[in-house]
Amino acid sequence: MKDFAGKIAVITGGGTGMGRELALQLAAEGCTVAMCDVSAPNMAETRRRALEHAPQGTRVVSYVADVSIEGQVNEWADCVRRELDTDKIHLLINNAGIGGGGSIVNGDRGQWEKTFNVCWGGVYHGVRAFLPLLMNASEGHIVNTSSVNGFWASIGPGRPHTAYCAAKFAVKGFTEALMTDLAVNAPHIKCSVVMPGHIGTDIVTNSRLILSGGGVDVAAVRKALAAQGMNLAAMSDDQVRAFVDAQASNFRDNAPTSAAQAATIILDGVRAERWRILVGKDAEFLDNQVRAAPEKAYSPEFYQALVSGTDWRI
Repeated sequence: MKDFAGKIAVITGGGTGMGRELALQLAAEGCTVAMCDVSAPNMAETRRRALEHAPQGTRVVSYVADVSIEGQVNEWADCVRRELDTDKIHLLINNAGIGGGGSIVNGDRGQWEKTFNVCWGGVYHGVRAFLPLLMNASEGHIVNTSSVNGFWASIGPGRPHTAYCAAKFAVKGFTEALMTDLAVNAPHIKCSVVMPGHIGTDIVTNSRLILSGGGVDVAAVRKALAAQGMNLAAMSDDQVRAFVDAQASNFRDNAPTSAAQAATIILDGVRAERWRILVGKDAEFLDNQVRAAPEKAYSPEFYQALVSGTDWRI
């Protein structure tokens, strides 16, 4: 699939971040875009921006769906068939994700499972729902978003990250196994696993909205940061909330790779039929380091090398 003009692309998590930028870039090439997200206003903004720079006649449609719920994904697939009057799509990008559920030992089980079910379940449900439409196309490509946390299960010492990492490992393994499955049973469909490093998105803020309605669990923040050696006793609860908000903004605004840059790398990877797409210099660094010395990947020295050798700021 060397270009996307005249194709139909399906994107999960199209309301913000990489999903939005993928929608903008695909629409600009004359690709029809069908996106889902949990936020209708965010998708409306994506659609507005996409149509500003898209060729006349380009279609961008949206559907509110939680990808962790299979029934909603199936209903979205039916909606795509009806609204676009099509029996096929060419590109499926399973991009939706949230962060949370850090600890299985003392974290909230509901948040843990919600994070896992969005990040892994959303990929599985997406493939199940849209595979029949991909089968009907003359060519197709599935893009599943994993993470550097799909091969390195950490964001740093003293910071549990189990739900997200477990889900992203599942996405990576599933996509690698899917390559053989498709080669045998649907050779006109290719697939890629995307492994971004730190990308400038609103995932921190969006995850908090989904998991806790946007509120900040001040006690949990104090406890988590204490485990990292930070004492917030001198800060009021309001100051802790402001600190958390500032962290979310810094994650988005100070990332070494923007969401737009990430989208370009992903689409270039699809054009080149690369099954493995690393996104960002930090992702490339981590990949090299983990492969070189996997037994040292969770040592303090490994993390210090990551911080000093890249723009890693998580």
